[in-house]
Amino acid sequence: MIKSIPTPCIGVCSTVMGDRVCRGCKRFAHEVIDWNRYTHAQKSAVDSRLQQLLTQVVQSYVAVVDGELLQRQIARHKIASAAHRNLHCRAYDLLRAGASQMLRLQDFGLQARYDVNKRSATQLKEAIDADFRVLSEAYYQRYFGVAERVAERV
Repeated sequence: MIKSIPTPCIGVCSTVMGDRVCRGCKRFAHEVIDWNRYTHAQKSAVDSRLQQLLTQVVQSYVAVVDGELLQRQIARHKIASAAHRNLHCRAYDLLRAGASQMLRLQDFGLQARYDVNKRSATQLKEAIDADFRVLSEAYYQRYFGVAERVAERV
């Protein structure tokens, strides 16, 4: 049986304001609009891209040093985090939901990278989110921006 892929929407959609990449979930506007019509394979491809980009960013800021502790804390604090996502994506879900209450990353199975040790959990969350958006926008420009520029010339 094929498990359904939940929408990546986090309720902070900016595509209605004209953004081509949503500031909340980082999907492209057409993916937000067409999500409910997508096949399992299409949803899986979007989910995979989002996980790959987010993982790349999270790994540059924090290391998951205790995956079991991270998962226990996510469950304990009832944080919405899809079980199929990898630990780095789940670490971001934790930061997004509770960074302002986190005093020590170690208590959640995380450790800041050496060059970002002086940042608070909130600052880490904001930096990760900003970099995730930049990567998503670059991906959009690389694969969809060319088609838009060609269409504009025609």
